[in-house]
Amino acid sequence: MMDGVIVKISGQIADVVNGRIFPGELYVQDGRIADIHEVAHAEKQLIVPGLVDSHIHIESSMMVPSEFARLASVHGTVATVSDPHEIANVLGMRGIDYMIENAEKVPFYFNFGAPSCVPATIFETAGAHLGPAEIEDLLKRPDIKYLSEMMNYPGVLNNDPEVMQKIKIAQKFKKPIDGHAPGLRGEDAKAYIKAGISTDHECYSYNEALEKIKLGMKILIREGSAAKNFDALIELIAEFPEMIMFCSDDKHPDALVKNHIDELIRRALDRHYKPMDVLRAATLNPVRHYCLENGLLQKGDYADFIIVNNIRDFEVKRTYIKGQKVAENGKSLLEFTHSDIINHFDCDYINPDDLNVPATGNSMRVIEVIEGQLITQHSFVKPLVEDNCVCSDTDRDILKLVVVNRYKNSMPAVAFVRNFELKQGAIASTVAHDSHNIIAVGVDDTSIKRAVNLLIQNKGGISLVSDNDHMVLPLPVAGLMSAQNGYDVAEQYVKIDDAAKGMGSTLAAPFMSLSFLALLVIPELKLSDKGLFDGKNFKFVDLFS
Repeated sequence: MMDGVIVKISGQIADVVNGRIFPGELYVQDGRIADIHEVAHAEKQLIVPGLVDSHIHIESSMMVPSEFARLASVHGTVATVSDPHEIANVLGMRGIDYMIENAEKVPFYFNFGAPSCVPATIFETAGAHLGPAEIEDLLKRPDIKYLSEMMNYPGVLNNDPEVMQKIKIAQKFKKPIDGHAPGLRGEDAKAYIKAGISTDHECYSYNEALEKIKLGMKILIREGSAAKNFDALIELIAEFPEMIMFCSDDKHPDALVKNHIDELIRRALDRHYKPMDVLRAATLNPVRHYCLENGLLQKGDYADFIIVNNIRDFEVKRTYIKGQKVAENGKSLLEFTHSDIINHFDCDYINPDDLNVPATGNSMRVIEVIEGQLITQHSFVKPLVEDNCVCSDTDRDILKLVVVNRYKNSMPAVAFVRNFELKQGAIASTVAHDSHNIIAVGVDDTSIKRAVNLLIQNKGGISLVSDNDHMVLPLPVAGLMSAQNGYDVAEQYVKIDDAAKGMGSTLAAPFMSLSFLALLVIPELKLSDKGLFDGKNFKFVDLFS
């Protein structure tokens, strides 16, 4: 839309502020809504405010922000509440500034937060540390909208001085504080919320989310590539519509090509929840909670809206940001832009002998992966021993899991995991929440070594080694993101993901599931570069009982 020119768009206008849909004409001038007229008859197409992902780590898309925007806007997304926690754990303030500068290349609302937990815990090696001084420097900036998810809920409950100081800084600047407290209930949940935590995207049961809502917390219904809580939580929108938002949290590139927040809207509408409640969860609620700038189809607002075929199918036809058409009929109209490379990677190649686990007991802890969840369970098994060392046991689906410090040379940490069901080879990744060391799982030490060393050679990425081949998707930007065209990244990811499934894995997203096995703040049992970790009791445990 040219400057100064008034453009009229006719359709059924979804007024999420006043809670109604009416036939009308939208007048757009200089990137804003110049006027809105209600009319007797208008085109059948639906005009809706642009959609908001209320919590996402852009880095998990494996794309830099400018490329994420190209893919997400096709699905009607115009804004994200973006926690740069992943790159901050690798590169600190330099990484956050990189994300903001790259985001400015495209018309899109990336609302970045100040990462509250860098590192996430003291039980792992990260590439940076952000203390209260850095958090204050960030939160005083107008382009930093909130304090990102407070993962260290034990720190909140125990009044850890640094944790509480960060919360007070956010309150001083009157900025929201995001939560992260899976399974927290009762008096602990009350204390956590009373400290000022306003949201949670980690609820994995209806009763947990209901309890937190009644304590005043807003619940983000998450549907990502690995963690999927929509089915468990969506009923809450019927009784507490003003307390619900939609998010993806972590979305791999192949999934982002297919859908985004639009898919959550379609699924909620299919279940016959009130259309206005559903639309508000993806527009009005996050805009008001985080004080976002994207428009809501009110006179004077920025012209941020989407054209949808109808409320039943919710097929996004066109996306506009500040009056500029950025996507149409499933195609991005934004051009690919080249991005700089920054990284933090300094470790040597490993050898198979580095992965030896001496058998020192007859009962061994094993991490149990749960499909569609970040939480794990654990069990005790008798280990398979060869030459006095424990090895993978494909017959029982007990595979060796390895975490290698990517920031300095140190011996790998080794444990065992179930439910990957690989029958050959290994897969590895430098997307390993939250410190993003190298994580790998495989059926034998030679394959694991090859997969890990491929990533060291490329300074980051995801890799796969089979009996006859190897593959790698390089992620040179912090070991988390590619600087390539986002659609090319998605295509490469599909190939390596399919190859992992061809090696036997039955997980919906094996690389995403692998990445969360180093996430210590999610129970029960995880692995850091320093050892096997009990996420319930927040302490290291021995491999052998």
